Amino acid sequence: MSASAIRSESPITSFIKHHYRHFNAAVVIDASEAYVKHLSSGGKMFVTLAGAMSTAELGLSLAEMIRQNKIHGICCTGANLEEDVYNLVAHDHYKRVPHYRHLTPQQEVELLNQHLNRVTDTCIPEEEAMRRIERVVMEEWWAADRGGQRFFPHEFLFKVLLTGKLKPHYQIDPKDSWMMAAAEKNLPIFVPGWEDSTLGNMFAAQVISGKVKSATTIRGGVEYMVELARWYTETATKTPLGFYQIGGGIAGDFPICVVPMLHQDLRREGVPLWAYFCQISDSTTSYGSYSGAVPNEKITWGKLSVDTPRFIIESDATIVAPLMFAYVLGW
Repeated sequence: MSASAIRSESPITSFIKHHYRHFNAAVVIDASEAYVKHLSSGGKMFVTLAGAMSTAELGLSLAEMIRQNKIHGICCTGANLEEDVYNLVAHDHYKRVPHYRHLTPQQEVELLNQHLNRVTDTCIPEEEAMRRIERVVMEEWWAADRGGQRFFPHEFLFKVLLTGKLKPHYQIDPKDSWMMAAAEKNLPIFVPGWEDSTLGNMFAAQVISGKVKSATTIRGGVEYMVELARWYTETATKTPLGFYQIGGGIAGDFPICVVPMLHQDLRREGVPLWAYFCQISDSTTSYGSYSGAVPNEKITWGKLSVDTPRFIIESDATIVAPLMFAYVLGW
């Protein structure tokens, strides 16, 4: 590559291309370039979020990916759904514990007594984050319950964000909230297993206490799969749809299975397979680990084809994903 070509590129892209030449680093370039090619050829991209990516503040880059139409649908855990909003309203109250590897059990108890819920090196403040969101969202749950209405978990949060009820409590620039970006675009979102999240637990408590009469006020996993099947069929038959997986678990397993379901269970013909696949994971391939399965295994399940560009980057997603997003965005 000529010096002039390098200078014409963005600083991050130039750095990556110059230094990331081998092993996992080289795959970062290959997967990023394939992502860009997929979009430039008219394709769309579906992203899955596992782990605690919202608490890792992935919104700093993910929100811009959404705004610039580099992401067209998301499947995430309930934790990632809510924790981006927690960060939006309580960022200044979070506590970082850089020596988290050396905490004693007694020090963990001290954090508990301060109502600081630890996620690796970051403690989420219960009152300023969880309870503040609970109080606002609970009003929406009650109203829907009384009115006999039913919504998906992300729809309740979209409504809260778009009505501006939380605006007085913002502690970060809302442009760095991926949920705000998603709400403004009404981005398709799917949240399997939402009930194991903090807000999911709070909703279950409302049902148990009788304050919410119907547990079905919040639509659940099967309905999310039905909606995903509709959206995938409508989208993938018009344009190739890629799959970008951050981590493993239900956030990735749930949506990728929609394709074999459409083919094998509904026996529909003409439904395309996923057209691109990339996973960032630190899970190793061993003893039935689905999160650590190499992409080729997905061919046997009817999820990917022989011709699908396939990549796996065995690394820390909090490091790799922002770099790849910067590459795609041309930063």
